[in-house]
Amino acid sequence: MSDTAAEARKMLRTDGAALYVGLSVSTLEKLRLTGDGPEYIKLGRTVVYSTTDLDAWMEGNRRKSTSVAA
Repeated sequence: MSDTAAEARKMLRTDGAALYVGLSVSTLEKLRLTGDGPEYIKLGRTVVYSTTDLDAWMEGNRRKSTSVAA
């Protein structure tokens, strides 16, 4: 696997994902509960996030104005 492919497949647990997106672990867990957060993968009892999915979720939340509905 090339370095680029390995970077694209990087997986983070909830604490690392929260740091990556700049949110608290609690906020990320609440977003997961409501379905408003980034996509995740469940491996047994462990939740992991792909950095690719985190980037896509952040990009999807990009806004230009506070007055425009999401």
